[in-house]
Amino acid sequence: MHHPTHSCAFAALICFALVSSGVAQTPSPEATKNARSTIPTASPAATVSATPSTATLINSMDSADIEQAIPLLKNNYLNPEALSETELNRAMLEGLLVRLGRGVMLLPDRQSQPLEVASLFYSEILEGHVGYLRLGAFNKTSLQAMDTNLQTFASKKVDAIIVDLRASPQTNDFAIAAEFTKRFAQKGKPLFTLRKPAMKEERVFTSDQNPTYKGFMMVLADGDTTGAAEAVAGVLRLYDKAMIIGQRTAGRAVEYSDLPLPSGKILRVAVGEAVLPGGRPLFPEGVRPDLPVPMSVEEKRQIFQQSFAKGLSEFVFETDRPHMNEAALLAGKNPEIEALQQRPAGPKQTTLRDPVLQRALDLVTSISIYQKQSGGTP
Repeated sequence: MHHPTHSCAFAALICFALVSSGVAQTPSPEATKNARSTIPTASPAATVSATPSTATLINSMDSADIEQAIPLLKNNYLNPEALSETELNRAMLEGLLVRLGRGVMLLPDRQSQPLEVASLFYSEILEGHVGYLRLGAFNKTSLQAMDTNLQTFASKKVDAIIVDLRASPQTNDFAIAAEFTKRFAQKGKPLFTLRKPAMKEERVFTSDQNPTYKGFMMVLADGDTTGAAEAVAGVLRLYDKAMIIGQRTAGRAVEYSDLPLPSGKILRVAVGEAVLPGGRPLFPEGVRPDLPVPMSVEEKRQIFQQSFAKGLSEFVFETDRPHMNEAALLAGKNPEIEALQQRPAGPKQTTLRDPVLQRALDLVTSISIYQKQSGGTP
């Protein structure tokens, strides 16, 4: 029975979910063949332009169409059980999950995921003057490690920093994220605002201390940069003019609330969003890189795990290949052939590379050279 209290959006979502889940049946091959024999064939371009998507059609429906759609389905569809109240409610929830995207998730239970090794804090000085900070998970342990390393960088004349946010998992703790950001933002500057419209709450995070580091900075980000880390990336670009290299962030700069369901499943709902100064939203589009550089997620995570034992140099810098020279020619030797002969037998090993970090280092080097030639500093 159709309930007049169902909103237009409710009916539209049901239609959308029913079509996407297969209630609108696909014609059989025989029917398709017969139809093609009687309908003139259009060009591919004409077909695309003449066939709007299901979502577009639903969004174009007026209230009268929507109010009639569900009763017509209930009274005419060949399988009434597919349109029971339970199925309609499932379709509505499915449609909401699709439409709300990153704002809502349905989880099997409340079990927390263990922190990956790659999400731990890591630092290194590259090329003798570039400080690398992989912040990992935003917690007090990582914050203390960052403070210690920033002091070390200052004593070792580090003149550029690369902040890697590509291993920063989702967190609801925007307060600790603000603490990370304060190390780089001027005192008194607003960092971001956490807005909760349903509760009519706003919490503004402001820097209340002088920055620990004021120099040249690059930020690495990708789809694993999520939650509070996205707010940090946005603030560093806004105030420190940091260039963001990599790929677009996850678009989940929100505070989630986990709402338990009777079966034990969890409905994770975005209840607040982080907004940059000036009202710049981060949800749901995320932060787009200034310099897009693609990289395999699997290779990145392998590099991060191995870096704790090996460091990052071998994943960034090319090993010089032996070349023929005058001394070798006089000695009757060929270093290139000898290097090939000394290579161990067996399948060729694929060398992991981090092109995102490499591009950041190349830019730091280029800008440093330019600044020195022009009499300035990075």
